[in-house]
Amino acid sequence: MSQTIAQKIFARHAGKDTVETGELVFAKVDMILGTDVTVPLSVEVFRRMGAKEVFDPRKIVLVNDHFVPAKDLKAAELSKTMREFAQEMGIFNYFEVGRSGICHVLLPDEGLVKPGDLIVGADSHTCTYGALGAFSTGIGSTDMAAAWTLGELWFRVPDTIKLKVNGNPPKWVGGKDIAIYIIGKLGVEGALYKAMEFSGSTIDNLSMDGRFTLCNMAIEAGAKAGIVPPDDKTGEFMQSFPELIYEPMVPDDNAEYSAVYNFDVSDLPLQVAKPYLPSNAAPVDEVKGKKVHQVVLGSCTNGRLSDFKLAAEAMKGNAVHKDTKLIVIPSSNDVYLEMIDAGLVTTFIEAGAVVGPPTCGPCIGGHMGVLAENEVGLYTTNRNFVGRNGHQTSEVYLAGPAVAGATAIAGEIAHPDDI
Repeated sequence: MSQTIAQKIFARHAGKDTVETGELVFAKVDMILGTDVTVPLSVEVFRRMGAKEVFDPRKIVLVNDHFVPAKDLKAAELSKTMREFAQEMGIFNYFEVGRSGICHVLLPDEGLVKPGDLIVGADSHTCTYGALGAFSTGIGSTDMAAAWTLGELWFRVPDTIKLKVNGNPPKWVGGKDIAIYIIGKLGVEGALYKAMEFSGSTIDNLSMDGRFTLCNMAIEAGAKAGIVPPDDKTGEFMQSFPELIYEPMVPDDNAEYSAVYNFDVSDLPLQVAKPYLPSNAAPVDEVKGKKVHQVVLGSCTNGRLSDFKLAAEAMKGNAVHKDTKLIVIPSSNDVYLEMIDAGLVTTFIEAGAVVGPPTCGPCIGGHMGVLAENEVGLYTTNRNFVGRNGHQTSEVYLAGPAVAGATAIAGEIAHPDDI
């Protein structure tokens, strides 16, 4: 029986030769992710279950990243609950402020995920790790407590849709633009409870950074997971972790897909997602000139070194507009150090930006960059729902780092070629 990557991963983890789409299976998980905002509820459920220990303290990752550094007493208590649980259970992979980063960058960069894995996390953007050829998906805090205890969960094996992306994108266009464009075509429920499998010449040539961004955004089309079949680029990334043993999985030639979409991005213009949905996609030229009060550059979607280099290139040595704030958020301590070594921290600060610690704060409207009434932001984050980033009347436009850099200089949404 022919199988997609998703089917193969579920079959292996359920101890079966093959699985059918729609089939309910109990599958063992390779890694479970929790953060400061989701772990406390899981700890409460874990206690109520009467559990005394976790199934494997090396297969759980707990990351302080959402409300850190703690913005108030409540945030501090959330972190404390997770910290004490990690100590009690002997969780090996516990990441504290100052030795941490944003979870979806941290896990692959620390060698905690690998091709062929089945990964769950109490965060919707856990689908990021599909860039490595894993099946990675978000779960709720109650399910996380069960997974901590049992080391397995039940799943309904999803259908897979295949997205063939071909063409050589124009300058400045990257993974974020491709993601927004595809989500704009599919809609926020266009891939509901499906796996999105990306292929084609564009994906073959897309950097791992771009692939992480693409899979991170799969949830914004309603997908259960985003997956890129592992290839030589995947292998190069995994060379940093020679101790890891894994078996890459690729789809069978005659695997069945519930739908196949073809996209040519040879002439794709830079994309912006207008308020209040990631699917509200438009070419940047359509919204050029919109006054912007705050630009946020970073997050798990576009917070790697290549993203900051692209933004700095788009800024062309100019100063941030006097009426606009530019907040730069490295996605991990390692990325922060890379930026320092590359001179980018100096570049951004001298331009008039503030460079903050690794945190999800501005992305979730938690702290370190909340929008006031009627303020407009342009963010390289992944979601722009009503009120997510501040006041209910505020507006957020999503874009890639090139548009973010240009917008910070212009004080209005701009194309980098116009700077």
